[in-house]
Amino acid sequence: MGGAEELKIPLAQGALAAKAWGDPARPPLLALHGWLDNAGSFDRLAPLLARERYVVALDLRGHGRSAHLPEGGWYHYVDRFDELREVLDHFGWARADLLGHSLGGTLASLFAALYPERVGELLLIEALGPLTHAAEDALAQLRRALDQRAAFATRRPLRVFPDLAAAVAARVAANGLGEPAARAIVERGVVAVDGGYVWSSDPRLTLASPSRFTEAQVLAMLSGIRAPTLLVLATPATSYLPTAMMDARAAQVAGIRVVRLPGNHHLHLEDAEAVAAAIQAFRR
Repeated sequence: MGGAEELKIPLAQGALAAKAWGDPARPPLLALHGWLDNAGSFDRLAPLLARERYVVALDLRGHGRSAHLPEGGWYHYVDRFDELREVLDHFGWARADLLGHSLGGTLASLFAALYPERVGELLLIEALGPLTHAAEDALAQLRRALDQRAAFATRRPLRVFPDLAAAVAARVAANGLGEPAARAIVERGVVAVDGGYVWSSDPRLTLASPSRFTEAQVLAMLSGIRAPTLLVLATPATSYLPTAMMDARAAQVAGIRVVRLPGNHHLHLEDAEAVAAAIQAFRR
């Protein structure tokens, strides 16, 4: 869609797949999708932004068409910061703008705080920092994650969908997406098998994280962001991104601009034009 080019990015733990739009001579914008999504979630927004930038949308490791971790590996988002640094180095980008949705916005916001010298603009959709828990919940979270990991070998086989329409319908039901939006993610997120299609994402992505930061820790880390930052949020607010929490987080980022648009958690797919307009207005 929109003249996208398929890319393969060789990294130490296996290649990542990506889609690219626009002229590589333009300023780079690295786009990071949400949990269990893939680069297809930017199919509508990226072509609009590529009029001024070179947009590269990753399939994060374990998602879409990217390699999975080796056997015994454990996905934790903090390990993805090395992945992002490797991607920037692969392209020879000393500095790039970041665009992130949901999990991708978590990664983009903390990467910008960790490595402010490598981030130009920070564009966030429905995310600013990770999910948190109270300090007293840390032991229970770790036990839950370890129990799930121990039981992983005896998990049920992957569900086989007889055709793409069935997979799209399942994604619509799970996320409340419209059919065209769900299809953009599903077509990149399945692999053909005997009898139909299964999800291409690594099943280990669904295991609980072994640890989470507290809200106080996240607030302290967000204060390290130096990039000009735009935060686009859906209204009404997503249940796990309550307004009071997001306002408190935004207050930690100097000069942040917060825009609220009617829509759902995937508003960049459902109403790409409105999100692109907010981004373009932010740049002026």
